[in-house]
Parts: sequence; C-alpha cells; structure tokens
Amino acid sequence: MDWIRILIRCFQADAVLYTSHARREMQNEPFGAISEQEVYEAVLSGEVIEEYPDDTPYPSVLLYGRTHANRPLHIVCAYNAEENLAIIITVYHPDPGRWIDYRRRR
Repeated sequence: MDWIRILIRCFQADAVLYTSHARREMQNEPFGAISEQEVYEAVLSGEVIEEYPDDTPYPSVLLYGRTHANRPLHIVCAYNAEENLAIIITVYHPDPGRWIDYRRRR
C-alpha cells in the first residue's frame, strides 16, 4: 500500500478524521502545540518508518515527516479503505533522546 499517496489524497479531499487522543496530544505537545497544517506538511514530506498491518479495525503506520519550518513529527495513522478516510490516531514531536534520526528507536 502506498501510504503517503493515499494520505495525501485524503488530506486533499478533506477526508481526515483526528481522534480525540490525537487532538489532545497535538494541543499538549511539550515541544509546542501542533497544528493540522503542520500535520499535512509532515505527511507531504513523510516516510513510513513502522507498519502495523494487524491493527484493528484498520491497518496503521507510523510516519516521520518534517513541516515547512523543519519541525520533525511522528504521525500514527490508519486508513479506512471502505470510506476512503485517513484516521489520525496520534501526532507528536519525537524526543531526540528516544530516536536515532527520528527514524529508529534507541
């Protein structure tokens, strides 16, 4: 599955659902609040760093991307193919002490 292309199409079609957990994490991020625009920018430059094909009710992935301001973000998202809907499960600014190049766990 070409996650990045699918997610970009969902964002362009305004077919994105943010979970309440994602919204809380974005608002309360210790490195500063994260906006929906930043999430979109990170998806545009994103790469899949972990896949969770067995997640239910939909498969999901962990993306790493950077905003236009070069802010690193991790985005956990699922895709509901039946409704062509991206579901943003959580978003956070990865802690550099826990990640190597923001791509691999220490």
